[in-house]
Amino acid sequence: MKELGYYLEDTRRSNGVSLEEAAADLNVDVSYLENIESANVRAFKDVYYMRELVKEYAKYLGLSEEKIQDEFNDFLFEHTSKISLDDIMEAKKKKEEEEKEDKTKKIQSPYTKELKRKIRKLPFVITGIIFLFAIIISIVVIKTINREPAITSELKGIEVYEHTY
Repeated sequence: MKELGYYLEDTRRSNGVSLEEAAADLNVDVSYLENIESANVRAFKDVYYMRELVKEYAKYLGLSEEKIQDEFNDFLFEHTSKISLDDIMEAKKKKEEEEKEDKTKKIQSPYTKELKRKIRKLPFVITGIIFLFAIIISIVVIKTINREPAITSELKGIEVYEHTY
């Protein structure tokens, strides 16, 4: 990859293009092109993105895309075939831990999110108030029905006559 990076850098300089100008024309950050030219593969999280960027960069510089792609693929094969089994197992364990953390964080869409039922208190309050009024009214009605007339003791012995005309 170092040879490929130096080759891209030399071509860019011989064309009289600055790194900033190339980055602006390719619509990428300057640091990406710097990392490609210095063969800093670890700066890229995705090797496929790096491959596409190298391809676009070579095309921008007027180089043969196929030749650059072949050199990059050779580098990629050489790089990936040297990964130890311990590194692979460690990466797998790290990925499982990240997935476990992602499950606890769980981002949900408002369309698939489980809605918690909210208990509305207003109907219960209104029902309670109506029930309380019903009890108060029934107590008042019962007391007025069962109440004896207040002046009955004074009116004992008086007969009521009807007058007819």
